[in-house]
Amino acid sequence: MEFIWLIVGAIAGVVICFVLTQYLSNSSLKKKREEADQIVANARRDAETLRREAEIEGKDEVLKFKQEAEAENKERQREIRAAENRINQREESLDRRVESLDAREHQLSSMQGQLDRRDRDLKAAQAEVNVRLERVAGMTPEEAKRELLDTLRDEVTHESASIIRDAEQRTKLEADRKARQILSLAIQRVAADHSAETTVKTIHIPSDELKGRIIGREGRNIRSFEQLTGVNLLIDDTPECVTISCFDPVRREIGRVTMENLIADGRIHPARIEEMFSKAERQVNQQVQEAGERATFDCGIHDLHPELVRTLGRLRYRTSFGQNVLNHSLEVAYLCGVMAAELGLDPVPAKRAGLLHDLGKAIDHEVEGPHAVIGADLARRFGERPEIVHAIEAHHADVEPNSVLDVLVQAADAVSAARPGARKESLESYIKRLEKFEEICNAHKGVERTYAMQAGREIRVMVVPEQVNEAEAVVLAHDIAKQIEDEMQYPGQVKVVVIRESRAIDYAK
Repeated sequence: MEFIWLIVGAIAGVVICFVLTQYLSNSSLKKKREEADQIVANARRDAETLRREAEIEGKDEVLKFKQEAEAENKERQREIRAAENRINQREESLDRRVESLDAREHQLSSMQGQLDRRDRDLKAAQAEVNVRLERVAGMTPEEAKRELLDTLRDEVTHESASIIRDAEQRTKLEADRKARQILSLAIQRVAADHSAETTVKTIHIPSDELKGRIIGREGRNIRSFEQLTGVNLLIDDTPECVTISCFDPVRREIGRVTMENLIADGRIHPARIEEMFSKAERQVNQQVQEAGERATFDCGIHDLHPELVRTLGRLRYRTSFGQNVLNHSLEVAYLCGVMAAELGLDPVPAKRAGLLHDLGKAIDHEVEGPHAVIGADLARRFGERPEIVHAIEAHHADVEPNSVLDVLVQAADAVSAARPGARKESLESYIKRLEKFEEICNAHKGVERTYAMQAGREIRVMVVPEQVNEAEAVVLAHDIAKQIEDEMQYPGQVKVVVIRESRAIDYAK
């Protein structure tokens, strides 16, 4: 009996355990389902939050791209409007030129019509005079014709010349007005600072009465002075002074010395101007020689070729970005010597290369190519050692530097040029443009000398009269102006003046 109760108890325990297990399993499963539902709900909330954030970021990106696109569109529209303005200005300029050409063509047509009417009137008068002369004087038609033509030829020539002169005067006045307008517009648009002391020399005169003697009768003295020296002589209302302006410093110095000698002498006329110009040219050349010798002495270099010494002296009047090239070369020589001594090298070759590194700038307006290559060729021609020549040629990396000396010259050149106050950036491009003007003119056949005047707004071309006649001078001026238009960029307009002058010289003994 006990065994049976024991079995029943066991069975009851098993049943109770099973029931408890099922209950606990259901309770745990429900709890897990609730947790799963909570996780799903949280995930949905997070996904919704991320979706909203993504939408907001997307809207921000779209707005940003839209703003950038609008800004870019505005910039392009601004550029397009600026281009349209330039095109409109160009079209207006072309329209004005076309109007001027139409007016000139109309004047020529009018002149031709007047000439045709004169011709018809002449023929009618000739016929009438023939009849009268034949009837009254008993002259043959041929004799009457010759006499009538001789009489009327002078009248027709005079009236034709008067018509042409009036047309030319009107055209010149219109051209002067337009030229002043274009120049004033160009000056306003390209106004820039320039260092007056590098392009202008002011000369004191004892009294303002001397200005009239400097100008001379009908301007012959000032015209002779400017043609000989190639400088621009400015005489204005400034009391007791005249101003010499020229982009070439050597030419300006010769003009200054010439004018000071003329003022001191008191006799101012074309022959005296030529004499003083020759004297001043010799004096300036002597100063060039002395400047070269003094530079070599200061650097302790005493075996340079005489031609190199003279070329080095010409750098006294040469500037680069407003910096005096001779002083710059001396500074580079000193820097090279100091750096070479600090490195334990021989300072003498370093100073030599530094002194000669910008030698080509003295003749770069005469020879094509970079000034470093020009200077190296010049030094090689006059017997400089290969390492010095290579240092000159490599100081602007026209060739690869391959020695310590090359690097020393490069470093010293950069230090001298980059120090505060060493250079002014506004002068070099201006001088290059004026030198290009003269180079274009000198390339034409028959040109003897060329001077850029009035800050590059006027080019004066002296031609050999035996090689260029009057008609060819007109064609030469047109060809030079056309070549300048095609090859160069410059503000305003450039006036090309071709001067053909014949002289007869004899001496009384």
